[in-house]
Amino acid sequence: MAKDKWIVNREISWLAFNHRVLQEAADPTVPLIERLRFLGIFSDNLDEFFKVRVASIRRMVQLDIKAKKLTGGNPQKLLRQIQQIVLEQQKEFETIYFRIIDELKRENIYLTDEHRIPEERLEYAKNLFHDQVLPVLTPIMLEKDKPFPPLKDKSIYLAVKLTGKHPAPVKKYALIEVPAEELGRFIILPGIGRKKFIILLDDMIRLGLPDLFSIYNFSDFEAYTIKITRDAELDIDNDVSKGFLEKIAKGISQRKKGQPVRLVIDQSMPRDLFAFIREKLELDVLDNVIPGGKYHNFRDFKKFPNVGPKRLEYKKMPVLHHPAMKRHTSLLETIEKKDIFLHFPYHPFTHFLDVLREAAIDPAVTEIRMTAYRVAYDSRVMNTLINACLNGKKVTVIIELQARFNEASNIYWSKKLQEAGATVIFGIQGLKVHAKLLLITRKKGKETSHIVGISTGNFNEETAQVYVDIVMLTARRDLALDVKDLFRFFESPYLPVQYRRLLTSPIYMRRKLYALVDREMRHALAGKEAWIILKLNNLVDQDMIMRLYKASQAGVKITLLVRGICSLIPGEKGYSENIVAYSLVGRYLEHSRIMVFCNNNQVEYYIGSADWMTRNLDHRVEIFSPVCDPDLKQELKDILDLELQDNTKKRLITKELDNRYVRDHRKKRTDAQIEMYRLLHKKEMEKGVDKKEKKKE
Repeated sequence: MAKDKWIVNREISWLAFNHRVLQEAADPTVPLIERLRFLGIFSDNLDEFFKVRVASIRRMVQLDIKAKKLTGGNPQKLLRQIQQIVLEQQKEFETIYFRIIDELKRENIYLTDEHRIPEERLEYAKNLFHDQVLPVLTPIMLEKDKPFPPLKDKSIYLAVKLTGKHPAPVKKYALIEVPAEELGRFIILPGIGRKKFIILLDDMIRLGLPDLFSIYNFSDFEAYTIKITRDAELDIDNDVSKGFLEKIAKGISQRKKGQPVRLVIDQSMPRDLFAFIREKLELDVLDNVIPGGKYHNFRDFKKFPNVGPKRLEYKKMPVLHHPAMKRHTSLLETIEKKDIFLHFPYHPFTHFLDVLREAAIDPAVTEIRMTAYRVAYDSRVMNTLINACLNGKKVTVIIELQARFNEASNIYWSKKLQEAGATVIFGIQGLKVHAKLLLITRKKGKETSHIVGISTGNFNEETAQVYVDIVMLTARRDLALDVKDLFRFFESPYLPVQYRRLLTSPIYMRRKLYALVDREMRHALAGKEAWIILKLNNLVDQDMIMRLYKASQAGVKITLLVRGICSLIPGEKGYSENIVAYSLVGRYLEHSRIMVFCNNNQVEYYIGSADWMTRNLDHRVEIFSPVCDPDLKQELKDILDLELQDNTKKRLITKELDNRYVRDHRKKRTDAQIEMYRLLHKKEMEKGVDKKEKKKE
């Protein structure tokens, strides 16, 4: 079987995923303000896509690299296909946006602009511009014989055309950076009766253009939004005199000057102004110019304020207290008796912090080791580890400095940890450390025990509020010894290690995954029950996909829950008729990775950090861990059952990439994420969690 024929290009599949986010913005059952915020998520996703993926393809074109295996064909053709899809999605985006704006009006919320500010609030708006906005604006006058100012990657700008009629027609151009980071993107004007008004900072600046350029003799002012997206690849130099941390820091600063990969413009911009900008930016045919609407940087809409009733946002779900995480008891000793799952964001991240805090002060704890991939800017995890150092604990942290877009935060905390006396290891040369691991060592007399934390997501209090992830806390000796050996590998990467239970990449995981799939094939061919369930963020690796096709042909029933990229084509006669694939996109971002293998009805469960992508299996340190506790196995079964029963947020993945919802109107509406919350809440109540404890969370 030729691989190329049965593999969906990863970029095209990713655009289909982002369209699922756009579907959430279009869904009338989603609260109105949340729909605007989904537009912000869609836009933010697309920005990163251009910075990373499109930038990589452009480099292939510039270097004349054919890269058929990486792109699925001709890179130039792929760029044109991406451009076409993005333009189609942009049109749909605009339609959804204006529909939402109309619906907001019915809620007496008006997103106004400089031309539609109510007369009663016009003077207030002008005064606000003069007092708060004008002081932070410094226009740059654009001249043909002067260099064009460097445009920041995450900023938006107003390209201004100024014309004067007297005494003779005069034309000038100017550029204004919109100071959204400093002032916020949304300005709430005083209401009138039941009507509430919000104006974007962009439009507030447009309102004040006559004041801003009052020293010139201009009579007409036109301002059009532009935004540039730059290549986000870090350029790491080979200067041997510099340390790795210094090289990464320099690479971050150079990223701001990366090559432009996309220019988004207001499609109503006059031709002369656009031609001037395009010439100054030296954009060639490889650059993606995306004509859009009046507003850009819609990622800011993730923070759109709700000035209306609470029903316009998702109903807040009170935090759930895990029954085993009792106050006034030793959490470490609780874990030594029984394995525990923490389910984020349903459980509070403070549960994990409580475990770390106890380890930091427990006299029996001698050492804490942890991996850190994406560290929160204001990280209580890192602060707790620093305090553990101050309490005399030996602390070792493996920090991945090349976690894209988190490099600055990771550098900051690595320095803080080192200052406190922690041992900081910056990963392994040539490999990103993506595994999420915690190892706490305790000594009581002559006995040594370990507490292990294995997570599907980062130990990050910010993402834990919106990412659906699982942390397994266990004291199982075989897993603890494996995790201990893995940390030894970080410290001495050239020493050979044999793991007892963990599946680890880059050396062992692929081989073990092949074996697990092949075992199901043997069972199917022998007439035994054989099936696989995989819950992943991305399924891209071609060899793994071909293995699943082979298993399907052998009669193995395969169910996929893939949130993001799925390069596998399910349900095709002759090679994948036994494979069905779904994607679930809802209020939270599904992030956990779960694997289940029938194993002749002796079912095996795994959780881990790795997607089935070549980079995860061959170029990163990743883990999958078996789940041994019967109660935790049941919890994983419950999660997967709920997602497969979902008839609200689940889409069918097909060759057409049309994102059809899986809905059965004859059945009760089921949202897997809401049902998961209810399931955990029921367990909380059954275990009799102290309500006084719950109030304190």
